[in-house]
Parts: sequence; C-alpha cells; structure tokens
Amino acid sequence: MQQPNQRFMEQRWLEPLLRWTDMEPVAPSVTTTLAAMDQAGVHLGLLSAWHGPHGALVTNDEVAALVAKHPGRFAGVASVDLTDPIGAVREIRRCVRDLGFVGVRVVPWLWNLPPNDRRYYPVYVACVEEDVPFCTQIGHTGPLCPSEPGRPIPYLDEVLLDFPQLVVVGGHVGYPWLPEVFSLARKYPNFYVDTSAYAVHRLPAELVEFMRGEGRRRVLFGSNYPMLTPAQCLKRLPELGLGAEATELFLGGNARRVFSLPF
Repeated sequence: MQQPNQRFMEQRWLEPLLRWTDMEPVAPSVTTTLAAMDQAGVHLGLLSAWHGPHGALVTNDEVAALVAKHPGRFAGVASVDLTDPIGAVREIRRCVRDLGFVGVRVVPWLWNLPPNDRRYYPVYVACVEEDVPFCTQIGHTGPLCPSEPGRPIPYLDEVLLDFPQLVVVGGHVGYPWLPEVFSLARKYPNFYVDTSAYAVHRLPAELVEFMRGEGRRRVLFGSNYPMLTPAQCLKRLPELGLGAEATELFLGGNARRVFSLPF
C-alpha cells in the first residue's frame, strides 16, 4: 500500500487506474487511510515509498514520518534511485538501520528496466546484507507504461539464480504469466507472491488452488491502497475456501515471516 501525496496522484501514467477505480486525482488523508484499514481489520500496513527515473514521488522520509507518527500501524518499505548505485546502497542501509524499514521496493515498469538489469544488482546486494526482502511488481502494467519488465521469466529467474539468498516478493499476482509465476515459486523457496491490486474474488482460479495447497506459505495479502481498499479486496474471502490455516497465513502469517514483523 501507499500513502500517496498530491505529486503522486497527478502522475500521467496513473490515469488508467483512476479511471478504472472511479477515483479523483486527490491524495487521501492519513485519517482516511487508517479508517480504511480499520474497516477491514487490518492491524498493520506495509507503506511503500516511490522513486522513479525522474526523482522521488513519495520519499523514504515521508514514509518514515508516517510510521513514527502512527506506531504499530505502518512499517516502511524503501525505494531508491537505480541511477545512483552507491547512493542507493547507502540509502537502504539508512532506511533499515536508522529508520527501521522492513523491505525495499522498486517498480520495473516505472523505470522501464527489467529486474535483471545491472543497475538493480547493488540494490540486491544491500537487501541481502541488511536481511530485508526486495519487493517488485510482476505481470502486466495497469499504468501507461510497458508491461514487459514485469515478465517473471527470464528476468526474475536470472535474478533468483544470481542471488540465492535474496528474498523476492512479486506483487500484483503476475497475470498473464501465471505459469511462469508458479514455476518460480516451485523452483525458488525465496520467491513469494502478493495479491495487491486484486479483490480476492477476482484472483485467477489457478492461483487460488495454489493458495489452498502447496502455495499456502508463499502468497501474501496486499491491497494496492488507495486504488483498492482492504475491505474491497477481502469482501468475498470466504468464497475462496482456503481453510483456517491457509487463511491465517495469507492474511498475516506469511507477511510476519517474510518481513520479520513484530506483531
């Protein structure tokens, strides 16, 4: 999830998402965000910074301020500048060591760079050294940017081969390349998927089947707030038939383990 500012909401590439969700390009207040979390019983949200090729859209310090102001409700996920590898490594260290962030996120479509590009590799080293997951987006791109950087194979496949200790969380499910997503999940024990940007009743049937069985410890709940609220995402959760254990893992257990969360 993100707590967008007005700069973020006015990005041209966001227009399709605003249209699909019937949203105005107005940043929600933090009060609205917390109310949306409470409505769905969400105790803690992973709050992501955003950095693209033209600079920061939501800075790490903005995220850190929200985490500090609302203790126990948010955990920070950093973002960095791929064109400044030394600065990126230093920023990851600062965010984890000084600000208590629990992950790093870079969105490939925003950079139009697949995750096996050499510019990511210092980021991966820093994530391994700081023992935090690397979060990315897999699958097609809703915003007005190319989808190809989100294809799991060969891009993430090569990353996971090169960095066997790197924990990778692929957000947004990975459609239309789900067979590639399942292939990576079966091949690499350090690869996970989150369901952000999907109401659970719209999840592909093969993903739901994966969540019921061998993938129950590999899929994390996500909302992509504010484009979807947690309540919208979870409204029809019982229809998935996950069972008690898989449901608990999906809603919190897997995230606690992957991000080393305290709750």
